[in-house]
Amino acid sequence: MIKNDLFLKALKGETVDRPPVWMMRQAGRYLPEFRALREKYDFFTRCQTPELASEITVQPIRRFGMDAAILFSDILVIPQAMNIEVQMKPDFGPYLPSPIRDQKDLDAVAVPDVSEALGYVMDAIRMTKEKLEDTIPLIGFAGSPWTILCYCVQGQGSKSFDLARGFCFTQPKAAHELLQKITDTTIAYLKEKVKAGCNAIQVFDSWGGMLSPTDYQEFSLQYMKQITEALKEEAPVILFGKGCWFALGEMAKTGASALGVDWTCSPRNARYLSGGQITLQGNFDPSRLLSPPSEIKKRVHQMIDGFGKDNYIVNLGHGILPNIPLENAGAFIEAVKEYKAR
Repeated sequence: MIKNDLFLKALKGETVDRPPVWMMRQAGRYLPEFRALREKYDFFTRCQTPELASEITVQPIRRFGMDAAILFSDILVIPQAMNIEVQMKPDFGPYLPSPIRDQKDLDAVAVPDVSEALGYVMDAIRMTKEKLEDTIPLIGFAGSPWTILCYCVQGQGSKSFDLARGFCFTQPKAAHELLQKITDTTIAYLKEKVKAGCNAIQVFDSWGGMLSPTDYQEFSLQYMKQITEALKEEAPVILFGKGCWFALGEMAKTGASALGVDWTCSPRNARYLSGGQITLQGNFDPSRLLSPPSEIKKRVHQMIDGFGKDNYIVNLGHGILPNIPLENAGAFIEAVKEYKAR
């Protein structure tokens, strides 16, 4: 039995005294204790070493006491498991030396045995659960198939992912084959995560906003729906699409327990577009954490008033930035814990 189950209650739509709070990328670069480990170990060593991944996961909980932990990992462990080489280059980001550009490349992409290829993630979950001692829930995550395809085809990060979009529009059959392989791997991976101890799942569609509403339906949403339908009986699923406000209504029909919202969509519009029933999560502008702590607290309270305390999870509208002062991150969490409905 989890002692602080505010987060799980919000996912079920139950009445709460205050909304739960956590931050995307909370296990990471803004923390000095994380940076100390980064000096010693490269990125994928941290992801692939259960002792390190579990330690990084609990670091922000020890410091700030969020209402949920999210496992430290990366969305690109999935293509790695699928026989696609992924490197993380310092001051550059992800780099895939052999991107998928045609059918021949695609034929070499495997749908792996995830318990074998990604067993280190499951070990990290079990270690993290031991450290958390059932105090708060643990979130597992994956990237959306579309977002993973973007990296697999582009070969690196991009402002436009023009090669990835071009691949979908010129070779749609190959694109759908790749998306389905990623989807099948992701479903198996997330099911194993739940078995290992994750209490909820979040799917990050970081690059969904690159697509038009029509193309979003074809190349992203239908695959996220497959994932949600396969997981929803086993654990609550949160779908987060950055820049995807136009799809909130359709996302609400997938069976997801909650939808993430970025800071470009107001609470009122998010409630309206999603149909007004589903739990929403978000949507503080990460850059706003550079404001003075008193301003952060004021704006967080305004945000909660906007969404309402029920059917709501306080979060950022995207991941926390590396240059956020600790005091300011603390003010964000404290503001929620101090909140009283007016």
